[in-house]
Amino acid sequence: MPLSRAVANHLVDNYLAALAAANIKAVLGLFADDSVVSSPLYGDLAANEFYPLLFADTAQSSLTLRKTLHDIDGADATVAFWFDFAWTLADGTPAPFTAVDVAELDATGRITHLHIVYDTHPIRAAWETQQKLSSTSD
Repeated sequence: MPLSRAVANHLVDNYLAALAAANIKAVLGLFADDSVVSSPLYGDLAANEFYPLLFADTAQSSLTLRKTLHDIDGADATVAFWFDFAWTLADGTPAPFTAVDVAELDATGRITHLHIVYDTHPIRAAWETQQKLSSTSD
């Protein structure tokens, strides 16, 4: 049975709320087992590896949804959502960006692969600096 737009929209709303709250349990609850996140900064990682890294690098975040796009009629359901991510790195550096996340979904509406798409150029230097500082303090 195809997913509904309401289910897809609920998934997006729950994902953005869990991401903003840095709620690892809530975020991972939206993902299927063995799911993958493809990120321009972190590369391809299992979801259960990606989110702890992201949340460790985050002091604060606020997310504002712009638009949700659906392709849920076939067997390969996909939802894309365009949003503003007001990200503050763990060291207090603001690193805001606009992203489009493309979520491939299983038959139950859980994310199997999340493709995160955004221009890293404006924030990459600040993120790399934080990564260096973080690795020297370990």
